[in-house]
Amino acid sequence: MKILYAVQATGNGHISRAHQLYPYIEQYGDVDVFLSGSNSSLECDFPVKYKSDGFSLFFRPCGNLDYYKTFKSFKYKSLYQQARELPVEKYDLIINDFEYITAKACKIKNVPSVHFGHQASFLSKHTPRPNQKSIIAEWIISNYAKSITNVGLHFEKYDDFIFPPIIKEEFLQAKPEDHGHITIYLPAYKRYCIEKTLHEIFPQKVHWFLTEIQQPMVNKNIHYFPVNQKYFNESLIYCKGLITGGGFETPSEALYLNKKLMCIPISGHYEQLCNSAALKKLGIKILNNCDEKFSNHIKNWLETDQKNTQIEANDINLTLEYIIEKNSIYKTRNY
Repeated sequence: MKILYAVQATGNGHISRAHQLYPYIEQYGDVDVFLSGSNSSLECDFPVKYKSDGFSLFFRPCGNLDYYKTFKSFKYKSLYQQARELPVEKYDLIINDFEYITAKACKIKNVPSVHFGHQASFLSKHTPRPNQKSIIAEWIISNYAKSITNVGLHFEKYDDFIFPPIIKEEFLQAKPEDHGHITIYLPAYKRYCIEKTLHEIFPQKVHWFLTEIQQPMVNKNIHYFPVNQKYFNESLIYCKGLITGGGFETPSEALYLNKKLMCIPISGHYEQLCNSAALKKLGIKILNNCDEKFSNHIKNWLETDQKNTQIEANDINLTLEYIIEKNSIYKTRNY
């Protein structure tokens, strides 16, 4: 079986998931990867056959979505031409992790695909949303990577086509401990935005992961790290708690390891607001931003007990069998 696996490279979550998924998908056939997006900071450890700058999200320095730069990057004519040239008709199975060009190519050429990943879970009306819904954001989620078949991932099983998060093998095999530090990964915040605040919680030790850091270094209570899977995985396994954005992969890993968790969704990022609504129902601390009271929020969070929020991990083979079955049913009925 020839398989096309399309991966959105906006941020690191999709790439992180692909690292874990790729060896499993390989067991089912010959896999070609299409990587689309330009602002992931993780290196791929799997071969990429097709690559595009695609459509990416951009952020202002201190936790806000940059709407102008984001929508300016959406060059429809170029993306449409790339969609026409992408040979989706050559493949028996197309797994699309929220990637626009592949979805467009499948629509143009009338080829079925499976929309697989976290964003697919929002095709269910039962998946948590913030109190104030965005009509525009809901339309984008429904149409950006539109497919006939949807297979979602989320913290809980809100619908029959939603499966648990995919957890890295390192975490599945880990024996978590509390070594006293807190791990921080807030990719939408530059160093100068919150560095002073983090010094205010001295002597609390902090492991802070930043794209602008090239080598590990220490300044007072802050241990700075580059965004690196090995460093981050070890830090998370042995941390007291994690402070991160409102994404999906990283909070999922913290929940699986049953770590104390605080999330700060990117302002204006609808998907992260939806995730925060789901996390709030699980009892997770949610902040709207890193304001002047951020250090007090951290201290209070560390002093407050968090209920057991451990979630289960995805059975990848079971999920892939479900994807293949759904794809086969659709192709049998319509092709």
